[in-house]
Amino acid sequence: MTAHAPTAVQAEGVGLRAGRGARRRELLADCTFRVPRGAVCGIVGPNGAGKSLLLSAAAGLVRPGSGRLTVLGQPAGADALLAEVAFVDQHRPLYPRLRTAELLAMGRDLNPRWDRERAAELLELGRIPLDSRAGSLSGGQRSLLALALARGKRPRLLLLDEPLSDLDPLVRRAALGLLLGDVAEGGGTVLLSSHVLGDLEEAIDHLLLIDGGRIRLAGELSELLAAHRLLDRLGLLECQAGPAPWRVHPVDPVDVEPRHLTLVRVDQEIQTRAADAELPSLEELVVSYLRSPAVAGWLAPGMRPERYGDADRTGTGTVAA
Repeated sequence: MTAHAPTAVQAEGVGLRAGRGARRRELLADCTFRVPRGAVCGIVGPNGAGKSLLLSAAAGLVRPGSGRLTVLGQPAGADALLAEVAFVDQHRPLYPRLRTAELLAMGRDLNPRWDRERAAELLELGRIPLDSRAGSLSGGQRSLLALALARGKRPRLLLLDEPLSDLDPLVRRAALGLLLGDVAEGGGTVLLSSHVLGDLEEAIDHLLLIDGGRIRLAGELSELLAAHRLLDRLGLLECQAGPAPWRVHPVDPVDVEPRHLTLVRVDQEIQTRAADAELPSLEELVVSYLRSPAVAGWLAPGMRPERYGDADRTGTGTVAA
């Protein structure tokens, strides 16, 4: 990533509310992050954390209560983005009485860059007949139909809310392969939320972890993982002692019996035995931060605001919360 990397989605102090009337509450507060163009960014977090709300805001369906949210250089929801952004909501809101062929025709009429072949590839994965009504399809088929309509649009930004959760493993892998192939081919950007961390680890190159109304982790996945280590008790003591130790911040014990490992974040790399310590997996990273809400959030070095000229030049790397 360069210092002038083009940005697909940028949030600056964004606050988002959900609910109605007296039950309306702020789910996300003071969120600041950037996702560069060409990234495949996974959004993870517990149920109710605000993942769907954030994607809806990026799609222009929800307005931030505070801060600024821009998409492809435009305010989220701007008319200029209608042909550039596609959003697949987790509820798959298709017209149930319309047939597949009619929905494809609607996609063709509404989208100037419509690509029927791209849409058809996903329909073939689900063996979806063109004369079938959307309301008669299985959950997995409805997901593929919704993805087909989004993919056929050839968007520059594809927003996916739990897009693969009701697909069988073989179809899920094939569908994900098609979507990632589009990014590699055309330089588009994908933001997808998912609870299936195994799928994400193979697919994403950036990560946003949302919990407790704030962004806990954000940045390139390789940088996030490289900044953490799994240390046993001896390695942890070594890092915390001596004349020139690593500056480490314990996050959470990792349940890997009988080794009793602890996930730590590393500020300063110095050659000690811990330099060869084990890197965490995506699941170990995410679960450890979720189990440790008091631990400060963190941006990977490549995503820290000072590299992009933001006002926050403290160099702490702490995520706005």
